[in-house]
Amino acid sequence: MRLRTFISALYLLSFLLTGCSASVKEPNVAGAFYPADGKELAGMVDGFLKGVDGNKVDGRLIALIAPHAGYQFSGQVAAFSYGRLKGRDIDTVIIIGSSHYASYTGASVYTTGGMMTPLGTVKINEKVARGLLSEKDQVTFFPAAFDKEHSIEVQLPFLQRVLKNFSVVPILIGAPSRESFNHLSKKLAEVMKASDRVLLVVSTDLSHYHDYQTAAAMDRKVTDAVQRMSSGDLEQKLMSGEAEACGGYALLYAMAAARDLGATDGRLFKYANSGDVTGDVKRVVGYAAMGLYKSALDMEERAELLSLAIKSISEYVKTGKAPSHETSNPRLLANGATFVTIKRKGMLRGCIGNISPVMPLFKSVIANSVSASSFDPRFPKMAPEELTDMEVEVTVLSPLEPLRDRKDIKIGTHGLFIVKDNKSGLLLPQVAEEFGWDVDTFLREVSLKAGLPEAAWKDSQLFSFTADIIR
Repeated sequence: MRLRTFISALYLLSFLLTGCSASVKEPNVAGAFYPADGKELAGMVDGFLKGVDGNKVDGRLIALIAPHAGYQFSGQVAAFSYGRLKGRDIDTVIIIGSSHYASYTGASVYTTGGMMTPLGTVKINEKVARGLLSEKDQVTFFPAAFDKEHSIEVQLPFLQRVLKNFSVVPILIGAPSRESFNHLSKKLAEVMKASDRVLLVVSTDLSHYHDYQTAAAMDRKVTDAVQRMSSGDLEQKLMSGEAEACGGYALLYAMAAARDLGATDGRLFKYANSGDVTGDVKRVVGYAAMGLYKSALDMEERAELLSLAIKSISEYVKTGKAPSHETSNPRLLANGATFVTIKRKGMLRGCIGNISPVMPLFKSVIANSVSASSFDPRFPKMAPEELTDMEVEVTVLSPLEPLRDRKDIKIGTHGLFIVKDNKSGLLLPQVAEEFGWDVDTFLREVSLKAGLPEAAWKDSQLFSFTADIIR
């Protein structure tokens, strides 16, 4: 008996000395949203995951979107997101949701200890969490935000069943602010750029308490905007009431971070609502499982875009009308930024584009093809006889990155965009390579392109970008 007491005391002493006394947050909804018994919970989650299509989509998975209702209602849908993690080497999961109970401005990041479920304790990645904080930008640790909250907690058991050694960074969005949005989305992108073993999870349900058909129609507006990576459309639909998502603000923060990281499109894995489970179709809640991906264009997609550019130029020059075009390809339906360049006999004949992804990629190609052929202010409109010997090039741009050091510029890889005094100019990566410029010449030329003095780059806003060039 004395030996047992001694061992217990020794264990307690070692627990205190090793720093394990950090706070562990108890679960809020165990026994309500999901089983409180660990064995029963594991069996339920594994049952949801069993048979779920986990086939990988080409490209880097940047973020998952999963519902957060009681498991009996939304657990099967959530499994369609988490099934994508089987076999992946993820060591940090940033979970972002919206506060349902506490009122505050900006974002609250949980920074210490761990979070417990009936399956065990998940550690907080304190280094990453604290690195996100900014008092002036309203990103702080506001513990009360997590006191009753379920949107983060219900994601943890799924993660515990599909990942091995991982930590989490829990974030709850309160009343959104421009400061917190800009700061947090940039910081999240930076964290994920530093390691491809970091994943973002967005916790949100969709419409609430409409009839089945109304809910499905409203929810399609959310999933469509996410698939197209159109945060502008999503925000407009949420603000107008055309669509609903209780984690809508969290989703907008996450989409901004994902876009900054180079996300190209979203994929819908599964949609359902509570009516599919309960049979009550008069008042339902919508759920979606989705992923945000950074994927390269494949050969067929590249060929389709180039063919579309040539067709758009030809038809508009001949008829004054742009061609109609439809596609079911999610990569081409997603918003993208492109430039279309036309040359004749090696000489530039037109080049127009957009630097922000404000329309579907295929529509961007159509619009810029028409503009390059007929509305480039440097050239007259193309005539039909010029179509026989034109060369067409489509350039798909990556997101703009602030340029921190001129030494980071790689000729032939990076394009440049400069902004100063309400003037701006852009040069594509291939321009510097074609003219044989060095970095200094490239910087001078982009300054001149903006109508600025050749040394203006030294005190201007400079951005770099990469591009997928289709010839």
